[in-house]
Amino acid sequence: MTPEAGAEAPPLVAAARRLSDGVGALAFAAPVAHVYNPLDYAWAPHEAYLRKYGTGPKRVIFLGMNPGPFGMVQTGVPFGEVAAVRDWLKIRGEIARPRLEHPKRPVTGLECKRSEVSGRRLWGLFSARFGTPEAFFRDHFVVNYCPLAFVSGTGANITPDKLSAAERSALFGRCDEHLRETVRVLEPEWVIGIGDFAEKRAREALAGIDVGIGRVLHPSPASPLANRDWPGMATAQLQKLALWK
Repeated sequence: MTPEAGAEAPPLVAAARRLSDGVGALAFAAPVAHVYNPLDYAWAPHEAYLRKYGTGPKRVIFLGMNPGPFGMVQTGVPFGEVAAVRDWLKIRGEIARPRLEHPKRPVTGLECKRSEVSGRRLWGLFSARFGTPEAFFRDHFVVNYCPLAFVSGTGANITPDKLSAAERSALFGRCDEHLRETVRVLEPEWVIGIGDFAEKRAREALAGIDVGIGRVLHPSPASPLANRDWPGMATAQLQKLALWK
């Protein structure tokens, strides 16, 4: 999916490049020891995802928080559980390595043997309901609010809400602008936060913009509620918003 030389990049591709450059210029202090930017080392599959599925308009944008260690960190695709990316979305592309990689958090791309449970649940729901990616992406899109993953010296994941106030301010300013640009391009009727954090960021970033904001339960296995019947609960939440029948 390499664009022809001199061809103008589609709007979401250009926006993702600007976001990557913007967040790539930021610095983060302890406890953050490693910062993974899949829009850098896994740009090829991310660009392929945007070019293949990121043409608008869309009715609904699903908004995640940031890359998971066995999902987008590995594949460059939001909630990018390896099997879903490879077998359902059919996304390919060269994946390099982060400049500073934690030994407990290696990037092995589509060869990663670990499964990102959140991504497996999310894309599994969409696959079961819509059958094909083309049917799902006709009216929907999935994007992460923040493109960076943060790792402590011990290898633990650090979520963006745990950064210092100054770090959050600098990071969220760039992420807010990217979300607004995504909404301008795709013209959705709704932005649905996947979890509380994403809903809150959507409400703040999109204040004054004519778009509905909602939320579904995050599919993380860390949530006891999500472990009961996440697909059923998420479906019920979307039905209550009259987004799905």
